[in-house]
Amino acid sequence: MAKGKLYGVGVGPGDPELLTLKAMRLMREADLIAVPHKDKDKCFALSIAAGAMPEVMEKDFLEIDMPMTLDYEKREQAYVAGTAKLAAALDEGKTVVFLVLGDPTVYSTYCYLHERIVKLGYETEIVPGITSFCASAAALNIPLCEDKEEVHIIPGVFNPVDALEYPGTKVMMKNRLPVSLQELKKRNLSVYMVENCGTENQKMYYSAEEIPEDAGYYSVMIIKEEKKK
Repeated sequence: MAKGKLYGVGVGPGDPELLTLKAMRLMREADLIAVPHKDKDKCFALSIAAGAMPEVMEKDFLEIDMPMTLDYEKREQAYVAGTAKLAAALDEGKTVVFLVLGDPTVYSTYCYLHERIVKLGYETEIVPGITSFCASAAALNIPLCEDKEEVHIIPGVFNPVDALEYPGTKVMMKNRLPVSLQELKKRNLSVYMVENCGTENQKMYYSAEEIPEDAGYYSVMIIKEEKKK
């Protein structure tokens, strides 16, 4: 029996209208929809996909528990178990579409499974989705970068105070408040944040003074140097 193929498919940051045509076609053609959650009904990525294509909920599902934790051992156990589930489905010749929030190549837990599946010799393909930081800049109605500006993508778990010295645009993601608001307020920077980009709960902030201390996990902070007069 021929082995199946795994697709890591980005569904974008939250707005179902930002799903690509390719993502929708692959979901329609898939034998199995894999989701990064032990309960598909609580999976944010699936809710986005279903908003664009309600019939996806009629598909067969593979629920893969991907706990949000910094505990290395727990994460490794989840990756091993998830890889085994995917491999079993692929051995049956199934075409599997794994739904990924945002883009699969940007701080995605899917990539840890993807790398293991590739090493096992299965056929794979990554399908890009719109990133949260591009969608956030668009929602704010600002350019992410211009002319010769650099862009630095920084995970919030890094505690990136030193990164504020980087030239150009700094994108802080994957945390509630990666940098102290007080630290931001005392620097000559333009600071923006979008919470829950593309959803009905979206909130936008245009300065460090506006950003609340209790900002949610699904927040993207964009920090730009003040333009020289």
